[in-house]
Amino acid sequence: MRISAKADYAVRAALLLAAAGQAAPLKAEAIAAAQDIPHKFLEGILNDMRRCGLVVSQRGVNGGYRLAGAAEDISVADVVRAVDGPLVSVRGVRPPELSYSGPAESLLPLWIALRANVRNILEGVSLADVASGELPVHVSALAEDPAAWSNP
Repeated sequence: MRISAKADYAVRAALLLAAAGQAAPLKAEAIAAAQDIPHKFLEGILNDMRRCGLVVSQRGVNGGYRLAGAAEDISVADVVRAVDGPLVSVRGVRPPELSYSGPAESLLPLWIALRANVRNILEGVSLADVASGELPVHVSALAEDPAAWSNP
């Protein structure tokens, strides 16, 4: 699985908004500068997130962006889906829409299992969890395994 730059930027921007809470909205320029995200690219990301109902925008001198709901209610999966679509796809197709034959027939349950595990992690972690540095125990346990940090 590959996390796109767009998804990484979106999650980082959402985390900045989560950390800001419901204080004054943050301008896209400030988010871009704080997270070293190209401003024009971020504008498109914020628009995708706005269309999906994750952020709201306010125009004017005191305008900017803020989360549309509580950071506890927005998962990392919500943000990734807003900008990239399905969490796991194979050749751009969702796993249940695939079919294989012969020796490749067992690939479908493998892709489904992969999707289930990705969902388990990304849907189970809220923006508030990440922003506070308090990841769920099952996620922390996976990250604490030294093998998780090495590239085979």
